[in-house]
Amino acid sequence: MIAFSPTQLFLVKFLIDNIWLILCALLSGGALLWPSLAARGSKVSTLQATQLINAGKAVVIDVRDPKDFAAGHLRDARNIPLKELGKRIGELEKFKTKSLIVTCATGVTSSRACAQLKKAGFAEAFSLNGGIAAWQAQGLPTTK
Repeated sequence: MIAFSPTQLFLVKFLIDNIWLILCALLSGGALLWPSLAARGSKVSTLQATQLINAGKAVVIDVRDPKDFAAGHLRDARNIPLKELGKRIGELEKFKTKSLIVTCATGVTSSRACAQLKKAGFAEAFSLNGGIAAWQAQGLPTTK
C-alpha cells in the first residue's frame, strides 16, 4: 500500500476542489498567449516598409477595395483586392525576386493575403503592421 504525506494529500484535495478555477485560468492564459503564438505570417513596421520601398527592394500590394484604394494609398502601390488575388496572382510573378509589402486598412486582411502569396511561392511577402491606419498615424504620405 502506498502512503501519502499530508502535503501530497492537501495538494490532491486542492486540485480536486479547484479544478474549474484552474481550468479557467489555463484557458484564459492560453487565450492571452494565442495571438503571439499564432502569428499570421511575417509583418513589417512602417519604418521597415519605408526602408524597403526607398531602397527599391519592395513592391507594395494594396488588398483593399478599389473605392478605399482611391481614397489614399502608398506611393506606387498596386491595387489587387483580396477577393481577386487568387485570379490575379500571375500579375505578380515578375516580382518574385523582390519583397512584397501587402497593405490593407488595419493589417488583418493583408495577413491573409500574405498567407495566400506564400502558398503561391512568394517567400518575401510581408504584411504592413497596422495597415494604412498605422501608416497615416505616423504622418507618412499617401497618394490618391
